[in-house]
Amino acid sequence: MLSTASPWEGRRMSHVGHDQVDKLRLIVRVARMYHERGLRQNQIAQQLNLSQAGVSRLLRAAGDLGIVRTVVVSPGGIHSELEDEVAARYHLADAVVTDSDDLLDHPKIMMRALGSAAASYLETAFRAGDRIGVSTWSETLLAAVDAMPPLKQPVGGRIVQLMGGIGDPQGQVQATRLTARLADLVGATPLFVRSPGLVGSAEARVSLLSDPFIREVSHSWQQLTAVLVGIGSVEPSPLLQLSGNAVPEEELIRLRSLGAVGDICQRFFDASGAHLDAGLGERTIGVSPDQLRSVPRRIAVAGGARKYAAVRAAVRGRWITTLITDLHTARRLVDEP
Repeated sequence: MLSTASPWEGRRMSHVGHDQVDKLRLIVRVARMYHERGLRQNQIAQQLNLSQAGVSRLLRAAGDLGIVRTVVVSPGGIHSELEDEVAARYHLADAVVTDSDDLLDHPKIMMRALGSAAASYLETAFRAGDRIGVSTWSETLLAAVDAMPPLKQPVGGRIVQLMGGIGDPQGQVQATRLTARLADLVGATPLFVRSPGLVGSAEARVSLLSDPFIREVSHSWQQLTAVLVGIGSVEPSPLLQLSGNAVPEEELIRLRSLGAVGDICQRFFDASGAHLDAGLGERTIGVSPDQLRSVPRRIAVAGGARKYAAVRAAVRGRWITTLITDLHTARRLVDEP
């Protein structure tokens, strides 16, 4: 016999802090893996990088909260079914959807909500010894590391910048802080790219790539096991504009004429997700499209109406394996014809 009443009915998650929503999301996720997918507690622990005792506590919490009786009852604001739809539609390993209907006109608050959801996800996303790449110029990723607590079990390994970081000093501080802070949180060693992201000529790029420090980073890009990235629209973000590493306007005009709708780490793509180089590759100091797309786990955090076309193209083109986004974007993705 199935019980359909839920203690969460009628409650609005907008009155619940993002940290509570993130904890509830993890409880629901573990409950569904155990009760609906039939995974054993040790299997769940291994997949989510938790202890078996931690999984057991989360399952007890699911029972105490009334989330699990004879079925899994997702609280309002937890969108597990929609997450499954997005993942299945676009062949993703995972999707996380944060409540956002009341945030559409508040992009800064939306960014913090996405950052909070990402912070919760990242607590269980990494494994011991991971070599993790991180994109540099993302305010949403900065919000994520600001909201993320230190991991109880450090992963070791390395945190590697995915593109050049040297530029305007004020922007450089933010780029360095993102990489260094994430490394500190997960217990890894940071590896910085001590060069601009976009140089003036192909010859300058070849010269920089011969530098021993840049060679070390370039070699690390080929050994990554996970990446954490933002998804950009063609228009550069304020942080990227500040950095001095943004693509010049005349080249953005050419990219738009070719159909570009977005980018990951300054690697642009069209609406179908096909890569568009437009001559930028020979001047970019950063992970290549082939290197990026060969990484087993590729986690992207992005949302909001301005970035919808870019997010849709990124999932269509299989640039990522996990998407952390907002409710409105997720609904539009599954409603696509």
